[in-house]
Amino acid sequence: MIDTKAASMGCGLIAYEAAELAKQGADVQDILDHANHYVNNIEHIFTVDDLEYLYRGGRVSRTQAFVGSLLKIKPLLHVEEGKLVPLEKIRGSKKVLRRMVDLMKDRGQEFDQQTVAITHGDDDENAQKLKELIEDELNPKKVIVHQIGAAIGAHAGPGTIALFFLNEVKNRAV
Repeated sequence: MIDTKAASMGCGLIAYEAAELAKQGADVQDILDHANHYVNNIEHIFTVDDLEYLYRGGRVSRTQAFVGSLLKIKPLLHVEEGKLVPLEKIRGSKKVLRRMVDLMKDRGQEFDQQTVAITHGDDDENAQKLKELIEDELNPKKVIVHQIGAAIGAHAGPGTIALFFLNEVKNRAV
């Protein structure tokens, strides 16, 4: 058992990488070491379309949700030690995708050696736009796009877009 300290495809990428190593014949210790590297270096950057869902889950106040919705503010958040942490507030949904890619550039490295994941809450159109931006600018080894599961979706709401990548790539021997 590994505590991934991750959610959604943050956890999914760790499982995906472990499965890939197992398919290649890696031993259990190498798989565990690689998975733990992911646990310590996975980035979660996401935004929500409607602050109402974060309000219902106790993540923002009623006033913050009201003002944010009124001003069309899209919060950028990330996960640290399993907790949500606000990064920035962006006005407008077009700008938020651009900023996600910029943050990815700032926080990540060696994208050509890693699989990147994007999840969305019933917003495949923006997920695909984000994928295109990432592929055009960063040329990752692979991009997985998937819909957010029910538990995360209930807390984040429709229109959520999340991005998962490594901030440090560990070359594997297998």
